[in-house]
Amino acid sequence: MKSKMIFGFHAVTSRIRHEASSVDEIYVDADRRDRRMLDLLHAAKEANVRIVQADDDRLAAMVGTRRHQGVVAKASAVSLALNLDELLDGIEGPPLLLILDGITDPHNLGACLRVADGAGAHAVIAPKDRAVGLNATAMKVSSGASDSVPYITVTNLARTMRDLKDRGVWLIGTTDDAEQGLYQGDFTGPTALVMGSEGEGMRRLTRETCDVLINIPMFGSVASLNVSVASGVCLYEARRQRLPK
Repeated sequence: MKSKMIFGFHAVTSRIRHEASSVDEIYVDADRRDRRMLDLLHAAKEANVRIVQADDDRLAAMVGTRRHQGVVAKASAVSLALNLDELLDGIEGPPLLLILDGITDPHNLGACLRVADGAGAHAVIAPKDRAVGLNATAMKVSSGASDSVPYITVTNLARTMRDLKDRGVWLIGTTDDAEQGLYQGDFTGPTALVMGSEGEGMRRLTRETCDVLINIPMFGSVASLNVSVASGVCLYEARRQRLPK
């Protein structure tokens, strides 16, 4: 299985704790010996992960940024759900999915994965085109959520949404001009929340494929929320509605 680079303390520590066997080796800043680094080194040694000393320039060259925090891991991909059918067949209870249409910023993707994990979403779905891939920056920002939440990319998003409808999943799109508000929505059944990009929103066909459109009520002076914040607001409302009465 092809290896990839993971960087940052959260992402690397999470991978060692949950899938240590997938980590080939970690590269650490030879000059950094604070408590955070010592804890990471201890975890790596406990898991029998090979440790390689490196300088800042080498670490930056490995991941294309100096925001590596002094730690980079070479690891193989973690086996999560391979496709939607496999995912849906393995879910007990009503699915809760997050669909991202047109998200091109890896920081936004990483943050969306993080809130999806926090809210207990079963997967994040995105198109292969006009969307950022799960690169090292997205994995770092996700703080380990990219290892626990399946990120499923599809060739044709509208067709995938229609397939979800055939399996009884209710598609709820978010847009500022929707007449129905978030707190009027029903998220207790099988649900996929559909979020568009901050600038353009959902594409026309994506919007038309949704079963219902909702807006997030805004009570201040700003007109909209960052897509990851909006995803968190909607997912946690869905989770709140699913709590035992």
